[in-house]
Amino acid sequence: MGTLIAEFFGAMFFVNMLPHFIAGIQGRAFPSPFAKPPGVGMSRPAVNVLWGAANGIAAWALLCPVAGFDGTGTAHLIAVALGGLVMALVLSWHFGRVMRDSGHD
Repeated sequence: MGTLIAEFFGAMFFVNMLPHFIAGIQGRAFPSPFAKPPGVGMSRPAVNVLWGAANGIAAWALLCPVAGFDGTGTAHLIAVALGGLVMALVLSWHFGRVMRDSGHD
């Protein structure tokens, strides 16, 4: 039963990661819990990248043990995750600037 609960919540975190992370990488504002009002107001792209990443980490933490991930290669996984996060933040900054300058934001 515990495995089913972990899978259920892991999938929820994974799906919640997608719109925030993708909007952030595209340089678009998107609602987040950190906006005013929370969940309704718009947050900056970098905030959404970080919120998406946090949801991705939560999904990973819940789903990897269920999938049999034994912890080997953790340093490599962290390196890949940090590289992806840095690139996502760079893209959120760049595309956010492009969107503002072109009047699409």
